[in-house]
Amino acid sequence: MFLPDGTPEGVRLVSKSNWTGLAVASSRSRYPAARVARPEFRTPGVYVLVGPPENAKYEARIYVGEGEDPRDRIDSHHAKKDFWSRLVLFTSTGQVLNKATITYIEARLLQLAATRGRAELDNGTAPSPALLSEADQQDAESFLGDMLIIYPLLGLNVFDAVDKAPNAEKLVLTGPQTSGEGIETEDGFVVFAGAKARSLTVDSAPSWALNLRQELVDSGGLVPDGSGQSLILQNDHEFKSPSAAAAVLLGRSAPGPLEWKGAGGKPLKQLREEAVS
Repeated sequence: MFLPDGTPEGVRLVSKSNWTGLAVASSRSRYPAARVARPEFRTPGVYVLVGPPENAKYEARIYVGEGEDPRDRIDSHHAKKDFWSRLVLFTSTGQVLNKATITYIEARLLQLAATRGRAELDNGTAPSPALLSEADQQDAESFLGDMLIIYPLLGLNVFDAVDKAPNAEKLVLTGPQTSGEGIETEDGFVVFAGAKARSLTVDSAPSWALNLRQELVDSGGLVPDGSGQSLILQNDHEFKSPSAAAAVLLGRSAPGPLEWKGAGGKPLKQLREEAVS
């Protein structure tokens, strides 16, 4: 990662050994200057615009686009699209990317985003991948594979599967009208679909937890189970921490490392301590 402006808030360039690809990451506020200073915005590439989601069940709202001269398209988005606050552009220092290849990669990114279910898509329609020869398709998939390694380094995880820790110990949480299973991940804590959240909340519950619960209810992420006592989580959902997950399910302030327990009833706090002892 290289910081051409000399500050972490400025443009970031990310490359990889033995790869011709290059990622250019910029905040929206820095884009007007970056579009002039960085020649990468005038070469064929695929870009993602990123902003906060309107629906709480998603991690981000994104728009995926491509262009042989992406600056023109991003200029249009800068003038007309309000939701985004940062962008990531992938281009190449060689001749790897052409119109067919970037169209193919754009379609594949949209497919991945739709499959993962972590992003709210601003794109109106998802194009089918361009028809490439077998060799060109393999090259495009290889280039895409390296892109998918770099996106998380820039804080964009929506193209990855939610469960990125398949060998993590499954943890359980129980309480009045509450039950759930989940695991720790690199980005927080995933609660699996089917978890039960208590319908009632206590007066002392933190406001942020109540707001998150309500957002999940409004978005259809939590729905009544018919008994009037519990809400059911419809899809796997990644929370920022075990405590956030526990508070939302239990409807009260909850120390996640003590509420979530593994095999033999050991709390997550103890499991963490044993892992480094």
